[in-house]
Amino acid sequence: MPHTHTHFQFMHALPYGAVVHDHGTQFVVFSRNATAMRLLLYDDVDDREPVEVINFDRETDRWGDIWSVFVPDISPGQLYHLQAEGPFDPDRGLRFSPHSRLVDPYARALAGTFQSSDDGITRPPMCVVVDDYFDWEGDRHLRRDLSETVIYELHVRGFTQHPSSGVEHPGTYLGVIEKIPYLQSLGVTAVELMPVHEFPMTGFDGLPDTPHNYWGYDPLAFFAPHRGYAFDQTPGGQVREFKEMVRQLHQAGIEVLLDVVLNHTCEGNHEGPTLGLKGLENPVYYLLEDDGRHYKNFSGCGNSVNGNHPIVREMIFHCLRHWVHNYHVDGFRFDLASILSRDRYGNLVANPPLVEAIAEDPLLTDTKIIAEAWDAAGAYQVGSFGDDRWAEWNGRFRDDVRGYWRGDPELRGALATRLSGSADLYQAAGRPPYCSINFVTSHDGFTLNDLVSYNDKHNLANGEENCDGERNNYSYNYGHEGPSDDEDIESVRLRQIKNMLTTLLLSQGVPMLVAGDECRRSQQGNNNAWCQDNEISWFDWSLVEENAALLRFVRNLVHFRRAQPTVRRPWFLTGERMENRRIADVSWFDAEAGIVDWHSVASPISCLLAAPDEAQDPEGRGKDLFMLMNPGHEAERFRVPKSVQRKSWNLLIDTAAHSPEDFFGIGEGPELAAFSIELPKRSTRVYIRD
Repeated sequence: MPHTHTHFQFMHALPYGAVVHDHGTQFVVFSRNATAMRLLLYDDVDDREPVEVINFDRETDRWGDIWSVFVPDISPGQLYHLQAEGPFDPDRGLRFSPHSRLVDPYARALAGTFQSSDDGITRPPMCVVVDDYFDWEGDRHLRRDLSETVIYELHVRGFTQHPSSGVEHPGTYLGVIEKIPYLQSLGVTAVELMPVHEFPMTGFDGLPDTPHNYWGYDPLAFFAPHRGYAFDQTPGGQVREFKEMVRQLHQAGIEVLLDVVLNHTCEGNHEGPTLGLKGLENPVYYLLEDDGRHYKNFSGCGNSVNGNHPIVREMIFHCLRHWVHNYHVDGFRFDLASILSRDRYGNLVANPPLVEAIAEDPLLTDTKIIAEAWDAAGAYQVGSFGDDRWAEWNGRFRDDVRGYWRGDPELRGALATRLSGSADLYQAAGRPPYCSINFVTSHDGFTLNDLVSYNDKHNLANGEENCDGERNNYSYNYGHEGPSDDEDIESVRLRQIKNMLTTLLLSQGVPMLVAGDECRRSQQGNNNAWCQDNEISWFDWSLVEENAALLRFVRNLVHFRRAQPTVRRPWFLTGERMENRRIADVSWFDAEAGIVDWHSVASPISCLLAAPDEAQDPEGRGKDLFMLMNPGHEAERFRVPKSVQRKSWNLLIDTAAHSPEDFFGIGEGPELAAFSIELPKRSTRVYIRD
């Protein structure tokens, strides 16, 4: 028999969502054009029909455009849907259906899977009433300065799902906890988690989705941690386990950043299912074409969230604050953030309200906010997204570093600019170097191993006839497509990997590594593995032992960077004389130790990077560095500049050498004794003055 709850008016029109009180739960939802609202309650995730339906009273349960009803005796763990009646008039953008079961936009957890009704209507997973209480044991945000951050991008499931991971809880938040000692040994200061808010795990018909959206860039519930990454599959179990992961990462000194997808949802275009926002107030939540029926598609995923509508802007604020306050996350990377710069008509605008407000929000002050400053419709705002509160994924760094080390001509000027902090992008606006999130690889594209192993993408496994994925990868296979047993080919590939990692970790700005690049993880040439929930994407932990020498190199690089203010200044390198020293902060030389012709097709370059003066580094930790780079396919002889000859130097890094001679401790490497140095092809050397 259905349960019966007598509901009564309770004076809480806000906040939104399912809010637990002493004697029941308040359910609050926004809808401007709905003519009726219902709450569907369930006992079990497998229920096909609700055990009780509660109708909101238009006279007593509606406050403006907010529908609010208190239901006594409803406690955490309760399962529910919303159901909204109203006009179905696509020409006006209205898509109400009295039969659709809807996800609460503010749902804090989901449970179950998609179901298909007898009339073919898709039913989304059920919402869960959640109590946010958790014993944080005094945990607070770590508040590490962005300039001292080293980011490690990882996929929660893929990080430990491979059988070689050896963890007790593979593919879960708890699995990440088990790998914290590895993260600590690597030296990274923050993990950037690929999407962890709810997204479809199965097809909308309740059957396995083919292809499967492994990456998770297809959100269903912005406030809810993904249930698929929880070991405890009881409704709401993912909430506790996610908090446990954050707490233990913080105890290990590692911050947690979330890759948030606030630009579109999994409801897709006009042919997509009605799962939540579409069925509650479609023309408010989405950017629509003039005909009202179709969706503006700046995301490439069928729709675009109307982020600068006041109602949606409020929801996004509540979402970010929710993750910061209730989950203690330390910051966000905003996927396709340029969509958030578009007004209610889809036009890019200066000082967009949402972007500005995120930067000014008082609860987000201690967090890191990072933009992927482009979208799928051609907007490219790298260097101009927001103010100095906003950092950006620097796509120019990625392309210039890849091209330089591939041997492309006329790029040593670009390489020098990227290594110096990308002043061309950020200085004019008064933004510091740490606004640049430097990366050579990310989840999107080749892994670092594949970048030096493939000329072309190999995405046939995605089922799109290799038509998907980026075509311009700045990659090179060095003589053979894919894995090779040729020692010469493998030698140059390893050298190139170390060259790009050295450039990344010694550049001004904030470096980001991708999980597995430190031990040559491969995706078999797939540069768009969004649907590959298998060994193509998973971290193969046998590589940690197989490529232990490279892992040692990366660990040394990361720890060196963290100890050296010389490579993480809060200002740009200018080439001008430093206040308390007789040398410039950086001096550039060609192979003859002369003035660099930045317009030459030649590529070899060296630089003297001076340590910060005492005013900037009173502890005296900074060391002068002399760096030499030869991206050519022949050896190159470098003259040592006179300013370097007058000092005593020891070798620190030699990417052409075998381990352990590729990275020495400070003062432990061979002395620089000659006035000329022959650098092998495609190699880097770094000397340090103690």
